[in-house]
This record gives sequence, structure tokens and C-alpha cells, in this order.
Amino acid sequence: MKVFLFLFLALKLYALVIIDKPITFDKERIYLAQKYISKHYGLEVKNINITPRLIVIHWTAENDFNKSFNHFKDSSLPLDRPYLAKASTLNVSSHFLISRQGKIYRLMPENIMARHVIGLNYNAIGIENVGGEKNLNNLTSAQLQANIDLISYLKAKYKSLKYLIGHHEYTQCQDLEFWLEKDKNYQTTKYDPGDTFMSKLRSEFPSFKSCLKAK
Repeated sequence: MKVFLFLFLALKLYALVIIDKPITFDKERIYLAQKYISKHYGLEVKNINITPRLIVIHWTAENDFNKSFNHFKDSSLPLDRPYLAKASTLNVSSHFLISRQGKIYRLMPENIMARHVIGLNYNAIGIENVGGEKNLNNLTSAQLQANIDLISYLKAKYKSLKYLIGHHEYTQCQDLEFWLEKDKNYQTTKYDPGDTFMSKLRSEFPSFKSCLKAK
């Protein structure tokens, strides 16, 4: 029975389709990321590689795929996000983007730092889901299944992954050893992807910790 289950999971992961759709990743983005790491984490680094310890689930607050992708595409922040620009002009980004139909797109390598969650970027893989416009809980069943499949893939690939959180839960992680934010005033209120979506995900991955369970 155990052998059958292992083969089933292996075949399922093998069948996972990830479409590479890279955002702009040039010298400017790397430089801005290094400055972000120095300013917010107090680390001077030669590269922006990470060892992922947690997965953070998001929604894009846009129901349109192309608008969502373009939100992350450029290296520097657009002018209409002054609060974030005050902290850094590094554009927000994420490692994966999941369409409303459940297609998985890889925007950047999983072992490179993305700016997607305060205090945890240096240890986190980000998964964005297209949706949540006007903070409506409208993520689809296809997206839920795609998240489950993608997390299963990442869990098998990176043994360092121990935590699974929603973006709206990030402040619960401030007491963890890998929380790095130096600016205590740098916080934003998040609603994504909501308790219902995270509850469904967590039921599939009981071995992953939340930040509350870790305390």
C-alpha cells in the first residue's frame, strides 16, 4: 500500500505542469534587492539566493491575469505606490502566479528572493493567485487544486520548508528566528487569501506549521 501511494504521488508530481513566464530580472532588480536586504534585514549579501523555510499564499487583488502579471513585471515600483516606495523602490514580485483556471506560472526561480511579504522575504517562497479584487474571497476551486499540487511539488523539492501561511497571517511570525524586519513601523494590513482558503490548504498539509502553532 505504501509503495502504491508513493508511486501515485510521484506520478502526480511528474505530471505537474509549470509554465515559465519570467518577470524582468536585470541588474537593477538584483541591486535593489541587495539594498532592500541591507536596509530591512541588516545583511550585506553578494547574491540574493535564499534557503526557503516557508510558503506564503497571496491573492493579487486583481481578477485579470495580464494586469496581475504586469503588476510584478518591472524591476522598480510604479509611482502609484508611494507607501511601499518609502520602504524601497524594489518592485513587488512572487515566485509563482496561478491563473483563475488553475494554470501555474513560474515568474522567477524559487531560490531567489522576491519582495512579497514584510519580514519574511529572505526565507519565503511566494505563490500569488489571480483574484481577490476589492478583497472579495473569490479564488476558484481550480486555483485551490493548483496550490495543493504546487505546494506538494515544493515540499518534495525543498526539505527546508516547514511553514505554510497566508499573507494575512504574516504578523503572527514576528517572534520566529527567521523574522528579519528592522523597521518596526513598516507594516501593512493584508486580507489575502483569507482563513477559509488557508484552512482548506492546511487540511492537505498537516505536517506544515503555521506561525501560531510554532509559538
